[in-house]
Amino acid sequence: MADPPTGPPEDINKISFWMPGNYIRTVQRTSESYQACKDIIACMKDRAHVERQYAHQLTEWSNKWKSITETRPLYGSLLRAWQCFFSSTERLSALHTSISQSLVSEDAKCIRSWQKETFPRKMFCGFRESHDLGTAFSRTQKPWEKRLKKLEKARVAYHKSCQREQSAQEKENQAKNNVNLSESKLSKIQQAREKATQERSKACDRYEKVLEDVTGFAPRYMEEMESVFDQSQEKERKRISFLKQAFLSIHRHLDITNNESIKAVYSELHHMLMSISEPDDLRWWKNNHGPGMPTDWPKLEVCVCDRMHSDITLKSAMSWRRVMIGGVRVRALYNYTGEESDELSFKAGEEFLKVEEEDDQGWCWGVKEGRVEGFYPTNYVLPVK
Repeated sequence: MADPPTGPPEDINKISFWMPGNYIRTVQRTSESYQACKDIIACMKDRAHVERQYAHQLTEWSNKWKSITETRPLYGSLLRAWQCFFSSTERLSALHTSISQSLVSEDAKCIRSWQKETFPRKMFCGFRESHDLGTAFSRTQKPWEKRLKKLEKARVAYHKSCQREQSAQEKENQAKNNVNLSESKLSKIQQAREKATQERSKACDRYEKVLEDVTGFAPRYMEEMESVFDQSQEKERKRISFLKQAFLSIHRHLDITNNESIKAVYSELHHMLMSISEPDDLRWWKNNHGPGMPTDWPKLEVCVCDRMHSDITLKSAMSWRRVMIGGVRVRALYNYTGEESDELSFKAGEEFLKVEEEDDQGWCWGVKEGRVEGFYPTNYVLPVK
């Protein structure tokens, strides 16, 4: 709230609403409000440009680093988590693009439309509201202004008469102290002083009478001025109310902290980061770049030129699986008896080779001494350290 004026009373009267012509500030408020609307629209267009640029920069950043990550040595859940930053950024870019469009197509357009309806113009007279208010204030203030001019004239006349009386009094006092002054001259000086006193008295009476008229007219003048001022206030109240709602609409568009889509973006990103799994990533690397990779181990190759023994050799090759010369050594935890012909049987404590990784049903392929091979349940064994 503004501090009250601290200048002398005459300075306050110069700027007071009640003094002639000072209502112009209230009248000018209409054109100032119109300009304020233009400034708000321009301000929101600038902010929309900022939002649009930010969205563009987000997209550029996402595209740049998304292509870079494809050449980097991350993998598995860690790579997916890193890439999730880019997908969430693309969604943020779309959101800020939407904010930019809303500021221009909704907020600025709404203010501009309201501005056009609220500030009708009058031919050659600016805004109709300013003209009507100025006319009403001027009409109401005219009788008051006449009285103030009359009062000022009476005040000046009274003060001048007081000065003349004082001057005449001083002359009379000097004349009385002058022994060389004749009686006739002294009498004339005394008569001039008495005349000045009478004129001062009459001027004072006129001044008091005019002041009484001004004082009596003041309540009516104040009531009429306040009536016109209240009309201006009501129009300004409606403007403030509208702009408040406009600002709240702008706030809703800009405030992304309560935006459900933003919450979803960061919630999903957080979920993806929390899903980073060391065991899963290590298992993926082992299966794709480590011992878990499938390999064509050396096997008996049939010589096609040996026609005499080709049938026997092929039959033997078909009856055996590949002869494994590598794998992971495991030890059985429990006894197991194979129920199918392609299952491996073993006893607790027995060791053999695991030569293929676990499948989706939890089975591995193993080879025992004597080239006995078959499937076995993975949870029945442990690797030998």
